[in-house]
Amino acid sequence: MKRVYFDHAASTPVDPRVLAAMMPFFAEQYGNPSELHELGRFARQAVDRARAEVAEALGASAKEIVFTSGGTEADNLALFGYLQRFGSGHLLISAIEHPAIQEAARALGRQGWAVDEVPVDGDGVVDPHAYERAFRGDTRLVSIMHANNVVGTVQPIAELARVAHDHGAAFHTDAVQTVGSLPFTVGDLGVDMLSLSGHKLYGPKGTGALYVKRGTRLAPLLHGGGHERRLRSGTENVPGIVGLGAAITLARAMLAETQPRLEAMRDRLATGVLARIPATRYLGHATQRLPGNAAITVRFVEGESMLLRLDAEGFMVSSGSACASGSLEPSHVIMALGLGAEEAHGSIRVTLGRENTDDDVDAFLEAFPPIVEKLRQMSPLYVRG
Repeated sequence: MKRVYFDHAASTPVDPRVLAAMMPFFAEQYGNPSELHELGRFARQAVDRARAEVAEALGASAKEIVFTSGGTEADNLALFGYLQRFGSGHLLISAIEHPAIQEAARALGRQGWAVDEVPVDGDGVVDPHAYERAFRGDTRLVSIMHANNVVGTVQPIAELARVAHDHGAAFHTDAVQTVGSLPFTVGDLGVDMLSLSGHKLYGPKGTGALYVKRGTRLAPLLHGGGHERRLRSGTENVPGIVGLGAAITLARAMLAETQPRLEAMRDRLATGVLARIPATRYLGHATQRLPGNAAITVRFVEGESMLLRLDAEGFMVSSGSACASGSLEPSHVIMALGLGAEEAHGSIRVTLGRENTDDDVDAFLEAFPPIVEKLRQMSPLYVRG
């Protein structure tokens, strides 16, 4: 049985070309970038080259890139690092943020910060009127994700950032899902900080970066030897950083080909599911969404049951969000769209990647309807029409 991986929003395989770029830095070029001998200098050159690659992909300066262990650390550095310079104030986030932002905001709330969540509409787009009204005189920072990891909706970040700046607040965006998937620069978005993660764009896990616009002051989360412009102490993960640079460069080069192909497969999969299975709903914005994200809720069936049956048939998908440590609670993202707990529990997320094919989509459309029908027959809530 062929195994089909449809969970690229959770993680992607390391591209063989990325792995090849990383390999020498494990056992051959293993020097510490802080040392002045030959191996140290070679490692420093590799880190600097990767920093330039990330900066080029984002339209930034190399001095504006801080390497981290991933998106979660980058998000936390943005929030805690920026707000630490103020004694008190107000933080704004959206109601559908990734747990890396949501839980960081809650921790700040326990420290005395005022935190508000801006609601979204039924498509997952931030409500512009509620957003404008949410600002206070002491609003210091806004953090709204570029695209949602669960339902795929892409936010109008440039406009949201402009409003924040008009109110004297800095703006951060979690772009973990969009870097490598959508064409943009930090200049296009107008943000002060931006987070990204290597394992979402065919790079290694445990790697990420935070773009920090020149002039934006942060305090470090980690204290030590003063690495990464004193913002992230600790010996650099040279193989991982090299892999991140290679992955983002490769993704950028392939984007013109991969984006339209993924969009076409995504639309065909979503249209096929809705046509074949009654009482289903496509989640997120119809067009302003991630190229490979097809999030669907199926009435009268639990998402976990669909996931396990699909896995048995060779299809690996996600139920809700895989970023909440396997929680069985209904997705806060789907609930924020105005759906009830039953519909939220009945959601699956199919996220396509560049190795997927039309044949994979066709096979899924053949396998999925019978699975739903069998599960519905066992549901006390389901009545055939």
